[in-house]
Amino acid sequence: MQMRASHILVKDKALADRIYSEVKAGKNFAEEARRYSTCPSKAKGGDLGWFGPGQMVKEFEIATMRLGYGQISTPVRTQFGYHIIKKTGVKD
Repeated sequence: MQMRASHILVKDKALADRIYSEVKAGKNFAEEARRYSTCPSKAKGGDLGWFGPGQMVKEFEIATMRLGYGQISTPVRTQFGYHIIKKTGVKD
Protein backbone atom coordinates (compact mmCIF):
# COMPACT_ATOMS: atom_id res chain seq x y z
CA MET A 1 0.00 0.00 0.00
CA GLN A 2 1.17 3.49 -0.86
CA MET A 3 0.18 6.63 1.02
CA ARG A 4 0.51 10.31 0.29
CA ALA A 5 0.77 12.97 2.97
CA SER A 6 1.70 16.54 3.68
CA HIS A 7 3.18 17.66 6.95
CA ILE A 8 4.30 20.60 9.02
CA LEU A 9 7.48 19.91 10.99
CA VAL A 10 8.51 22.07 13.94
CA LYS A 11 10.89 21.57 16.88
CA ASP A 12 8.64 22.96 19.62
CA LYS A 13 5.62 21.06 21.05
CA ALA A 14 3.79 24.25 22.05
CA LEU A 15 4.14 25.62 18.51
CA ALA A 16 2.97 22.29 17.05
CA ASP A 17 -0.10 22.36 19.31
CA ARG A 18 -0.90 25.93 18.24
CA ILE A 19 -0.53 25.17 14.53
CA TYR A 20 -2.68 22.04 14.92
CA SER A 21 -5.44 24.11 16.55
CA GLU A 22 -5.26 26.69 13.78
CA VAL A 23 -5.51 24.19 10.91
CA LYS A 24 -8.33 22.31 12.67
CA ALA A 25 -10.13 25.66 12.96
CA GLY A 26 -9.87 26.19 9.20
CA LYS A 27 -6.51 27.75 8.38
CA ASN A 28 -5.04 26.52 5.10
CA PHE A 29 -2.70 23.57 5.76
CA ALA A 30 -0.36 24.28 2.83
CA GLU A 31 -0.02 27.95 3.77
CA GLU A 32 0.78 27.03 7.38
CA ALA A 33 3.37 24.53 6.15
CA ARG A 34 5.05 27.19 4.01
CA ARG A 35 5.04 29.57 6.97
CA TYR A 36 6.17 27.33 9.84
CA SER A 37 7.67 24.03 8.67
CA THR A 38 11.40 23.39 8.98
CA CYS A 39 11.30 20.61 6.34
CA PRO A 40 12.33 21.34 2.73
CA SER A 41 8.86 20.08 1.72
CA LYS A 42 7.51 23.43 2.96
CA ALA A 43 8.18 24.82 -0.53
CA LYS A 44 5.46 22.42 -1.78
CA GLY A 45 3.04 23.22 1.04
CA GLY A 46 4.36 20.28 3.03
CA ASP A 47 3.65 17.68 0.33
CA LEU A 48 5.85 14.59 0.75
CA GLY A 49 4.50 12.75 -2.28
CA TRP A 50 3.79 9.01 -2.34
CA PHE A 51 5.60 6.62 -0.01
CA GLY A 52 5.40 2.98 0.93
CA PRO A 53 6.09 0.89 4.00
CA GLY A 54 9.47 1.56 5.61
CA GLN A 55 10.16 4.81 3.76
CA MET A 56 9.27 7.10 6.67
CA VAL A 57 10.22 6.87 10.34
CA LYS A 58 8.00 4.40 12.20
CA GLU A 59 6.02 6.95 14.26
CA PHE A 60 5.21 8.99 11.15
CA GLU A 61 4.19 5.93 9.14
CA ILE A 62 1.93 4.56 11.89
CA ALA A 63 0.24 7.93 12.43
CA THR A 64 -0.37 8.34 8.69
CA MET A 65 -1.81 4.82 8.37
CA ARG A 66 -4.33 5.57 11.13
CA LEU A 67 -5.64 8.71 9.42
CA GLY A 68 -8.56 8.72 7.02
CA TYR A 69 -8.27 10.56 3.72
CA GLY A 70 -8.10 14.32 4.36
CA GLN A 71 -7.71 13.94 8.13
CA ILE A 72 -5.11 15.86 10.12
CA SER A 73 -3.16 14.30 12.99
CA THR A 74 -2.46 15.73 16.38
CA PRO A 75 1.28 16.49 16.69
CA VAL A 76 3.38 13.34 16.28
CA ARG A 77 6.84 13.28 17.87
CA THR A 78 9.77 11.73 15.99
CA GLN A 79 13.54 12.16 16.12
CA PHE A 80 13.11 15.17 13.80
CA GLY A 81 10.61 17.09 15.93
CA TYR A 82 6.81 17.38 15.91
CA HIS A 83 4.82 16.65 12.76
CA ILE A 84 1.27 17.66 11.98
CA ILE A 85 0.28 15.24 9.22
CA LYS A 86 -2.46 15.51 6.63
CA LYS A 87 -3.22 12.32 4.69
CA THR A 88 -3.82 13.21 1.06
CA GLY A 89 -3.95 9.84 -0.67
CA VAL A 90 -3.95 6.04 -0.49
CA LYS A 91 -3.48 3.46 -3.24
CA ASP A 92 -2.70 -0.25 -3.46
